[in-house]
Amino acid sequence: MKTLTIKTDTHTQMKDITREVQQLVTESGIREGVCTLFVPHTTAAVTINENADPDVVRDFTMEINKIVPWEDGYRHMEGNAAAHLKASMIGFSETIFVERGQLVLGTWQGIYFVEFDGPRTRKLHVRVSGTSPAMPL
Repeated sequence: MKTLTIKTDTHTQMKDITREVQQLVTESGIREGVCTLFVPHTTAAVTINENADPDVVRDFTMEINKIVPWEDGYRHMEGNAAAHLKASMIGFSETIFVERGQLVLGTWQGIYFVEFDGPRTRKLHVRVSGTSPAMPL
């Protein structure tokens, strides 16, 4: 398992981490298998979404903030209940196929780390499992 350190700059932020994850897949030497991503935080998430049009990120963050507003009479004493709710809605893990040493993503897809209680320094655990050229399929 490898761990990426991700620094976020704003309260709610989507960071495209596709290149960083692909680099870990390449370094692993795995040619065929899966890449599993896991966020060990309760106020951040990981998701796959379009990475061609930056307005998708803008629209996503705008709408999730409407769906779960920061202030809404929550009782959680730390004051970040909305961040916990958003992270649970989006999810803490993703599994992506690896084929010929490449992440299997659609033409417009990218991997995003999603911050809901930033700015912070976060972690993302990455495990690549499968076979390398020296291993039979």
